[in-house]
Amino acid sequence: MPELRRDPIVGRWVIIATDRAKRPSDLARPAAAPQSGLCPFCPGHEDKTPREVYVTGRAPGAPANGPGWKVRVVPNRFPALKIEGDLDRKAEGIYDLMNGIGAHEVVIETPEHGRHMKDLTEQELTEVLFAFKARILDLRNDLRFRYILLFKNHGALAGASLEHPHAQLIALPVTPRQVQDEIDGARRHFEHRERCIFCDVVAQERKDRSRLVFENEEFLVFAPWAPRSPFETWIMPKRHESNYEAEPKERLGLCAQALRTTLRRLSAALGDPSYNFIVHSNPLRDLPTPSYHWHIEVMPALTQVAGFEWGSGFHINPVPPEEAAEFLRKVVA
Repeated sequence: MPELRRDPIVGRWVIIATDRAKRPSDLARPAAAPQSGLCPFCPGHEDKTPREVYVTGRAPGAPANGPGWKVRVVPNRFPALKIEGDLDRKAEGIYDLMNGIGAHEVVIETPEHGRHMKDLTEQELTEVLFAFKARILDLRNDLRFRYILLFKNHGALAGASLEHPHAQLIALPVTPRQVQDEIDGARRHFEHRERCIFCDVVAQERKDRSRLVFENEEFLVFAPWAPRSPFETWIMPKRHESNYEAEPKERLGLCAQALRTTLRRLSAALGDPSYNFIVHSNPLRDLPTPSYHWHIEVMPALTQVAGFEWGSGFHINPVPPEEAAEFLRKVVA
């Protein structure tokens, strides 16, 4: 059974994922090589994954867990957390821990093995983003879960273990410390100024425009003022909404346009880099709030975290966000 262990000094929770256990010698990484052989996410191989929990595109009456789908969501075969069981919160001396209870799912974005997210049409990408929403709405019915993290790892340097395009979600029984810090900072700004800090950022970036990359009717794409890494890019709704899952499908379509544009420009500018993107949203058990504003953060894997960053918490970024945004504005994607 996986465990969640809490650091007693800073309050950070860590997952000890026993189902993914490795010997220390197994952690050395060989040079990345193209994958070959059977892909469990390709059509015709549905029996190689756990049974689907969400699917689109299959013709009415067609059997489940077979070909003909467009987006397919399945439990991860090697989950970081287990969905069965009780949390069983307890102490071990001064230390706090609980069972590693949660959900870990894979969102298979397309049946086409080599067609990455940037290559999807806006309509296809809208269906992927809507699958994110559908899974949040379902999983939040489980009262053990407090937060759902949606993320994508693209490329070996970003931690992707399979080439077939996919994103992931992990439902957690706690709110991650990094997310809570962001929520607390936004709440302090609101208490002081009675305004949402994210709405203020949207207004500032639309006025300044030096860090602006793209905008449509509903979404803004920009390089944040203090990026942790080169070409870090944020996608933010212009209108205030604290919960991703509250967005209607038509606005998710405009989010898909903004995300697709971002990924295509990053690919054209940087030669299809590895990247991570993370959806930041309000915790499941919190009411919608005027102080927090959901958004997506895209992080190309261009630099490496080293001793100074680990020791200080500071990130060293050699590319000013104004230069990165200008480069992305001009690139033809």
